[in-house]
Amino acid sequence: MRLGVNIDHVATLRQARYRTTPGLHTVEPSLVDAVRAAELGGADSITIHLRADRRHIQDADLPQVQQTLRTRLNLELGNTPEIVAIALMLRPKDVCLVPESRDEVTTEGGLDVNGQQAMLAETVARLRDAGIRVSMFIDPDADQIEASRAIGADAVELHTGAFANATGRDQTTALQRIIDSAEHAHRLGLIVNAGHGLNYQNVHCMHEVPHLDELNIGHSIISRSIFAGLENAVREMKQMLLDVPRGS
Repeated sequence: MRLGVNIDHVATLRQARYRTTPGLHTVEPSLVDAVRAAELGGADSITIHLRADRRHIQDADLPQVQQTLRTRLNLELGNTPEIVAIALMLRPKDVCLVPESRDEVTTEGGLDVNGQQAMLAETVARLRDAGIRVSMFIDPDADQIEASRAIGADAVELHTGAFANATGRDQTTALQRIIDSAEHAHRLGLIVNAGHGLNYQNVHCMHEVPHLDELNIGHSIISRSIFAGLENAVREMKQMLLDVPRGS
Protein backbone atom coordinates (compact mmCIF):
# COMPACT_ATOMS: atom_id res chain seq x y z
CA MET A 1 0.00 0.00 0.00
CA ARG A 2 1.10 3.50 -0.82
CA LEU A 3 0.53 6.47 1.49
CA GLY A 4 -1.13 9.69 0.44
CA VAL A 5 -0.77 12.48 3.02
CA ASN A 6 -3.52 15.07 3.27
CA ILE A 7 -2.10 18.44 4.36
CA ASP A 8 -5.38 20.39 4.53
CA HIS A 9 -5.04 20.87 8.28
CA VAL A 10 -1.69 22.58 7.87
CA ALA A 11 -3.63 25.20 5.92
CA THR A 12 -6.37 25.14 8.59
CA LEU A 13 -3.80 26.20 11.19
CA ARG A 14 -2.48 28.93 8.90
CA GLN A 15 -5.98 30.27 8.19
CA ALA A 16 -6.76 30.45 11.92
CA ARG A 17 -4.43 33.44 12.19
CA TYR A 18 -3.74 34.71 8.68
CA ARG A 19 -7.06 34.33 6.86
CA THR A 20 -7.45 38.09 6.42
CA THR A 21 -3.74 38.88 5.99
CA PRO A 22 -2.37 36.25 3.59
CA GLY A 23 0.31 38.60 2.24
CA LEU A 24 2.17 39.11 5.50
CA HIS A 25 5.78 37.95 5.48
CA THR A 26 5.15 36.21 8.83
CA VAL A 27 2.51 33.79 7.47
CA GLU A 28 2.97 30.26 8.80
CA PRO A 29 2.90 27.30 8.65
CA SER A 30 4.04 26.87 5.06
CA LEU A 31 2.35 24.31 2.83
CA VAL A 32 5.54 24.12 0.78
CA ASP A 33 7.45 23.08 3.90
CA ALA A 34 4.71 20.56 4.69
CA VAL A 35 5.02 18.99 1.24
CA ARG A 36 8.79 18.68 1.59
CA ALA A 37 8.57 17.16 5.08
CA ALA A 38 5.87 14.69 4.09
CA GLU A 39 7.81 13.52 1.06
CA LEU A 40 11.01 13.17 3.10
CA GLY A 41 9.01 10.97 5.47
CA GLY A 42 7.99 8.69 2.60
CA ALA A 43 4.67 10.07 1.32
CA ASP A 44 3.80 8.67 -2.10
CA SER A 45 1.40 11.51 -2.89
CA ILE A 46 0.07 14.74 -1.41
CA THR A 47 -3.67 15.32 -1.08
CA ILE A 48 -5.33 18.71 -0.79
CA HIS A 49 -9.03 19.63 -0.96
CA LEU A 50 -9.96 22.91 -2.62
CA ARG A 51 -13.37 23.61 -1.10
CA ALA A 52 -15.89 26.04 -2.52
CA ASP A 53 -15.76 28.06 0.72
CA ARG A 54 -11.92 28.05 0.74
CA ARG A 55 -11.89 27.22 4.44
CA HIS A 56 -8.32 25.93 4.33
CA ILE A 57 -6.63 25.44 0.95
CA GLN A 58 -6.53 28.62 -1.15
CA ASP A 59 -6.23 29.01 -4.92
CA ALA A 60 -2.71 30.41 -4.55
CA ASP A 61 -1.64 27.22 -2.74
CA LEU A 62 -2.26 25.03 -5.77
CA PRO A 63 0.62 26.07 -8.05
CA GLN A 64 2.98 26.36 -5.07
CA VAL A 65 2.22 22.81 -3.95
CA GLN A 66 2.37 21.41 -7.46
CA GLN A 67 5.70 23.07 -8.22
CA THR A 68 7.19 21.73 -4.97
CA LEU A 69 6.03 18.14 -5.43
CA ARG A 70 8.41 15.34 -6.25
CA THR A 71 5.66 12.73 -6.01
CA ARG A 72 2.17 13.56 -7.30
CA LEU A 73 -0.82 15.71 -6.43
CA ASN A 74 -4.20 14.23 -5.54
CA LEU A 75 -6.72 17.08 -5.70
CA GLU A 76 -10.02 16.53 -3.90
CA LEU A 77 -12.95 18.59 -5.09
CA GLY A 78 -16.70 18.86 -5.19
CA ASN A 79 -18.45 18.66 -8.55
CA THR A 80 -18.94 22.40 -9.04
CA PRO A 81 -18.18 24.25 -12.30
CA GLU A 82 -15.74 26.70 -10.71
CA ILE A 83 -13.61 24.07 -8.97
CA VAL A 84 -13.68 21.64 -11.90
CA ALA A 85 -12.46 24.45 -14.17
CA ILE A 86 -9.54 25.06 -11.80
CA ALA A 87 -8.67 21.35 -11.85
CA LEU A 88 -8.72 21.33 -15.65
CA MET A 89 -6.33 24.28 -15.70
CA LEU A 90 -4.01 22.80 -13.05
CA ARG A 91 -4.08 19.23 -14.41
CA PRO A 92 -2.96 17.31 -11.32
CA LYS A 93 -2.10 13.65 -11.69
CA ASP A 94 -5.20 12.60 -9.75
CA VAL A 95 -8.59 14.09 -8.89
CA CYS A 96 -10.93 12.60 -6.30
CA LEU A 97 -14.53 13.76 -6.47
CA VAL A 98 -16.06 14.08 -3.01
CA PRO A 99 -19.34 15.28 -1.50
CA GLU A 100 -19.15 18.73 -0.01
CA SER A 101 -21.30 20.64 2.49
CA ARG A 102 -20.64 24.00 4.10
CA ASP A 103 -22.16 22.69 7.35
CA GLU A 104 -19.70 19.82 7.82
CA VAL A 105 -16.37 20.15 9.62
CA THR A 106 -14.77 17.66 7.25
CA THR A 107 -16.06 15.33 4.55
CA GLU A 108 -18.53 12.90 6.11
CA GLY A 109 -19.89 10.01 4.06
CA GLY A 110 -19.34 9.05 0.48
CA LEU A 111 -20.48 10.65 -2.75
CA ASP A 112 -23.83 9.44 -4.12
CA VAL A 113 -22.53 8.44 -7.52
CA ASN A 114 -25.52 6.20 -8.18
CA GLY A 115 -27.94 9.10 -7.77
CA GLN A 116 -25.92 11.60 -9.84
CA GLN A 117 -24.61 9.51 -12.70
CA ALA A 118 -25.41 11.84 -15.60
CA MET A 119 -23.88 14.93 -13.95
CA LEU A 120 -20.80 13.08 -12.70
CA ALA A 121 -20.21 11.25 -15.97
CA GLU A 122 -19.79 14.57 -17.80
CA THR A 123 -17.24 15.79 -15.26
CA VAL A 124 -15.33 12.51 -15.29
CA ALA A 125 -15.13 12.61 -19.08
CA ARG A 126 -13.78 16.18 -19.07
CA LEU A 127 -11.15 15.36 -16.46
CA ARG A 128 -10.04 12.18 -18.16
CA ASP A 129 -9.83 13.95 -21.52
CA ALA A 130 -7.36 16.31 -19.82
CA GLY A 131 -5.19 13.34 -18.83
CA ILE A 132 -6.29 13.30 -15.20
CA ARG A 133 -6.94 10.02 -13.37
CA VAL A 134 -10.33 10.24 -11.62
CA SER A 135 -11.45 8.61 -8.38
CA MET A 136 -14.82 8.59 -6.62
CA PHE A 137 -14.91 8.92 -2.82
CA ILE A 138 -17.73 6.51 -1.95
CA ASP A 139 -19.12 4.43 0.86
CA PRO A 140 -18.22 0.73 0.63
CA ASP A 141 -21.40 -0.16 -1.25
CA ALA A 142 -21.86 -2.34 -4.33
CA ASP A 143 -24.29 0.05 -6.07
CA GLN A 144 -21.89 2.99 -5.67
CA ILE A 145 -18.99 0.93 -6.96
CA GLU A 146 -20.93 -0.18 -10.03
CA ALA A 147 -22.10 3.38 -10.69
CA SER A 148 -18.49 4.60 -10.45
CA ARG A 149 -17.47 2.07 -13.05
CA ALA A 150 -20.44 2.98 -15.25
CA ILE A 151 -19.52 6.68 -15.41
CA GLY A 152 -15.94 5.92 -16.40
CA ALA A 153 -14.02 6.50 -13.16
CA ASP A 154 -10.54 5.02 -12.95
CA ALA A 155 -10.62 4.40 -9.20
CA VAL A 156 -12.70 4.45 -6.05
CA GLU A 157 -11.63 5.63 -2.63
CA LEU A 158 -13.59 3.64 -0.05
CA HIS A 159 -14.79 5.74 2.86
CA THR A 160 -13.46 4.11 6.03
CA GLY A 161 -15.20 6.42 8.51
CA ALA A 162 -17.81 3.90 9.65
CA PHE A 163 -15.03 1.40 10.36
CA ALA A 164 -12.88 3.97 12.17
CA ASN A 165 -15.75 5.16 14.39
CA ALA A 166 -17.05 1.70 15.31
CA THR A 167 -15.93 -0.70 18.03
CA GLY A 168 -16.19 -4.43 18.68
CA ARG A 169 -18.48 -6.42 16.39
CA ASP A 170 -19.65 -3.28 14.61
CA GLN A 171 -16.08 -2.54 13.58
CA THR A 172 -15.60 -6.13 12.38
CA THR A 173 -18.75 -5.82 10.28
CA ALA A 174 -17.63 -2.48 8.86
CA LEU A 175 -14.22 -3.90 7.97
CA GLN A 176 -15.85 -6.81 6.16
CA ARG A 177 -17.87 -4.34 4.07
CA ILE A 178 -14.62 -2.68 3.03
CA ILE A 179 -13.06 -6.05 2.19
CA ASP A 180 -16.07 -7.11 0.11
CA SER A 181 -16.19 -3.73 -1.64
CA ALA A 182 -12.50 -3.85 -2.48
CA GLU A 183 -12.96 -7.29 -4.02
CA HIS A 184 -15.95 -6.06 -6.03
CA ALA A 185 -14.22 -2.92 -7.27
CA HIS A 186 -11.13 -4.90 -8.27
CA ARG A 187 -13.27 -7.36 -10.25
CA LEU A 188 -14.71 -4.40 -12.17
CA GLY A 189 -11.23 -3.17 -13.04
CA LEU A 190 -11.17 -0.19 -10.69
CA ILE A 191 -8.13 0.96 -8.71
CA VAL A 192 -8.95 0.66 -5.00
CA ASN A 193 -7.94 3.32 -2.49
CA ALA A 194 -9.31 4.03 0.99
CA GLY A 195 -9.35 6.70 3.65
CA HIS A 196 -11.07 8.74 6.37
CA GLY A 197 -10.57 8.33 10.10
CA LEU A 198 -7.57 6.02 9.75
CA ASN A 199 -4.97 6.48 12.46
CA TYR A 200 -1.96 4.85 14.13
CA GLN A 201 -4.23 2.59 16.18
CA ASN A 202 -6.46 1.16 13.44
CA VAL A 203 -4.52 1.40 10.17
CA HIS A 204 -3.03 -2.09 10.65
CA CYS A 205 -6.50 -3.51 9.91
CA MET A 206 -6.19 -2.28 6.33
CA HIS A 207 -3.70 -5.08 5.71
CA GLU A 208 -6.75 -7.36 5.69
CA VAL A 209 -8.26 -5.49 2.74
CA PRO A 210 -7.23 -6.95 -0.64
CA HIS A 211 -6.15 -4.94 -3.68
CA LEU A 212 -5.60 -1.65 -1.83
CA ASP A 213 -3.38 0.65 -3.85
CA GLU A 214 -3.22 3.70 -1.56
CA LEU A 215 -4.46 4.99 1.78
CA ASN A 216 -5.11 8.71 2.16
CA ILE A 217 -4.57 9.92 5.72
CA GLY A 218 -4.51 13.47 7.03
CA HIS A 219 -5.82 14.41 10.46
CA SER A 220 -4.05 11.68 12.42
CA ILE A 221 -0.68 12.39 10.79
CA ILE A 222 -0.95 16.15 11.29
CA SER A 223 -1.99 15.58 14.92
CA ARG A 224 0.98 13.30 15.51
CA SER A 225 3.28 15.84 13.88
CA ILE A 226 2.67 18.32 16.72
CA PHE A 227 4.72 16.05 18.97
CA ALA A 228 6.93 14.14 16.53
CA GLY A 229 7.39 16.52 13.62
CA LEU A 230 5.73 15.98 10.23
CA GLU A 231 8.57 14.06 8.61
CA ASN A 232 8.70 11.60 11.52
CA ALA A 233 4.91 11.31 11.73
CA VAL A 234 4.72 10.39 8.05
CA ARG A 235 7.64 7.97 8.39
CA GLU A 236 5.92 6.18 11.29
CA MET A 237 2.68 5.81 9.34
CA LYS A 238 4.50 4.68 6.22
CA GLN A 239 6.27 1.99 8.24
CA MET A 240 2.92 0.72 9.50
CA LEU A 241 1.81 0.23 5.90
CA LEU A 242 5.01 -1.67 5.10
CA ASP A 243 4.91 -3.89 8.19
CA VAL A 244 2.41 -6.58 7.22
CA PRO A 245 1.18 -8.36 10.40
CA ARG A 246 2.07 -12.05 10.63
CA GLY A 247 -0.73 -14.17 9.17
CA SER A 248 -2.12 -11.44 6.87
